[in-house]
Amino acid sequence: MKFKLTAISAALLLATPVLAEVDASIERIKVEGRVLSISESNSVKSPTPIIDVPQSLSIMTAEEITQRGISSISQIVDYTPGLNTSQGEGHRDSVVFRGVRSTADFFIDGHRDDVQYYRALYNIEQVEVLRGPNALLFGRGGTGGVLNRVTKKAQLDQDFSNYQLGLNTFGGFNGQIDTNFVTSSDSSMRINAMYEQLENHRDYYDGERIGFNPTARIELSDDSTLDLSYEYINHERFIDRGIPTGADGRPVEAFEDIVFGDPENNYHTLDAHVFRAALEHRFSDQLKGNFAAYYGDFDKVYANFYAAGFDPVTNAVTLDGYIDTTVRDSFNLSANLIGEFETSGIGHTIIFGGEHIRTNSDQDRFNPVFSTNGDDQERFVTQRPIAINGLAGTNFDGQSFTVPFSDLNDDTRVDLTVTSLYVQDEIEISDQLDVVIGARFDSFDIEVFNADPDVLETRSRKDEEVSPRAGIIYKPQENISLYASYSESFLPRSGEQYTDINGNDDQLDPNTFTNREIGIKWDFADDLSFTAAIFENEQSSPQVADNNPETLDVIDSQIDGFELQLQGYLTDELSISINYSHLDGEIVDRSGPTGRSPRELPENMFSVWSTYQVNDAFGIGLGATYQDESFINNSNSATLPSYTRVDAAAYYDISDDLRVQLNIENLTDELYFPNAHSTHQATVAPPLNAKVTLVGSF
Repeated sequence: MKFKLTAISAALLLATPVLAEVDASIERIKVEGRVLSISESNSVKSPTPIIDVPQSLSIMTAEEITQRGISSISQIVDYTPGLNTSQGEGHRDSVVFRGVRSTADFFIDGHRDDVQYYRALYNIEQVEVLRGPNALLFGRGGTGGVLNRVTKKAQLDQDFSNYQLGLNTFGGFNGQIDTNFVTSSDSSMRINAMYEQLENHRDYYDGERIGFNPTARIELSDDSTLDLSYEYINHERFIDRGIPTGADGRPVEAFEDIVFGDPENNYHTLDAHVFRAALEHRFSDQLKGNFAAYYGDFDKVYANFYAAGFDPVTNAVTLDGYIDTTVRDSFNLSANLIGEFETSGIGHTIIFGGEHIRTNSDQDRFNPVFSTNGDDQERFVTQRPIAINGLAGTNFDGQSFTVPFSDLNDDTRVDLTVTSLYVQDEIEISDQLDVVIGARFDSFDIEVFNADPDVLETRSRKDEEVSPRAGIIYKPQENISLYASYSESFLPRSGEQYTDINGNDDQLDPNTFTNREIGIKWDFADDLSFTAAIFENEQSSPQVADNNPETLDVIDSQIDGFELQLQGYLTDELSISINYSHLDGEIVDRSGPTGRSPRELPENMFSVWSTYQVNDAFGIGLGATYQDESFINNSNSATLPSYTRVDAAAYYDISDDLRVQLNIENLTDELYFPNAHSTHQATVAPPLNAKVTLVGSF
């Protein structure tokens, strides 16, 4: 599909979701084109109304997250256009941004948050999703988009204490507290904390999550504010990588209750300490600066067995596994100067910034060794339960075995330094016409020591890339904007987790990604907006040529699509959020187009959520999400069937300080498989389940 801006396409296209802001009353969601200042959103980095941002941007606020009973990133993804989830091997957030899977394009207050784990939402003010490559704001990665969590900060003007207590039908429960207290006329403290006991519908599943996040705000002067934050994260959970596919390439529904793993040795633990500091200073009415520091120390262990093969004739399943540890610390410094001024009647909002990152990351992985065959894989009878428990069991042939994790697969020590400079100018040529132009320079310097005793080598590579961004916004009316944009990003060959520049990878340039997008944002009523976008994402990947290792083949592939959203209030009592996306792509190799579709690329995705306020105290909500069928693997031999899930909610205000709400997921009790990691690892979604939550203050 050629990217063309025509009068017809501009009329049909829609751009990014306009911010849905929840009022003080929990049931009322008001849609406004609110200005995002740097203290409210690290995604945009400038005081720009959303209607003037030439990119697809969705925001879900803390109030919406609470109202919908959302407790995970994946639940936000379900109701965001252009996004779907991947399994992430059962131990991490994994989002498919416009057909591009990522486990590392996550940020917190604008800082890279790329360790693989499940992110909590207890201390989050809002979640922002930018779609399309855009290295100017976030640097490398972001090949299909980025997800940024904005944390709650201490407030200088009020004391409050809010809490949540929830219990679900699986037996899991959670509690959260959010308390703010003013300590002086120019300082305050805020504490967010959570505890969650995890349970679900699968055998052996359990776990717990602990989060503790005190923050402080100090008003150093009328023009300077300092925010300080410390967060302790402790997570532990059972790992479940789903069920195999059968001869027809679809998940075997008869196995829906079987867990293909070791009850004692499928687990994930995470212990982390994260420190953040942000200083904002206004030099004048025209110039503002913000300076931030981030330090994160993560210690993670991930152990698992999973289905690697299945023979429907013999009913034999093959299990594989490994244990993997990651110890990572990262120190980030960033600074931005934001200036607003006019020259010759033309307005400018200029961002000039820089970032410096130092990351040390040690990873190792050990494979299992089955005593029955000396291999890292073994066959089992497919039954409930699989005959393995505590690294011992009985194989398909009735032989007893033990299986220690004793075979070193890899052991790498990474030292990474990234230095970046960027500049962007938002140019207001007239009241109707704005132009955005900018570029970012990144120096990505990595050294990887391979500590495997059979290798013992150090490899390094330095990539220096310039990533441009450009956009044009035309506003025929104040409440309508038409835009076209172009942006680029790149991903070094060391990958998202920096672990591999072996073989030819230390000789190859990064993969590059470009995004072309046109759209419209239309606030056609005070409380109702319609947005849409059409886009083309292209990836260029240099590969060593088959016939001459001294030359390169550059393989180009692309994903096209469009997104639509209607959001806001139809009446004073009835709110609506409707999302639709269409995606289309084809795998390209050295021989050209293959006719195969990229994995995890549903052609059509649709979601709707609506709430109705029956009276002053009682409200109800109803939603649905549909995902078209998609392929589990790039060979297109395994398929995730399409599904529709229906959700519902009810809210009752017992008093001004206490609300009880009921959130129901999968109201029709449909058996469906929302995502997968590989051919024989399809996730079994929860059946009909409910959660009761008390939301209150004191």
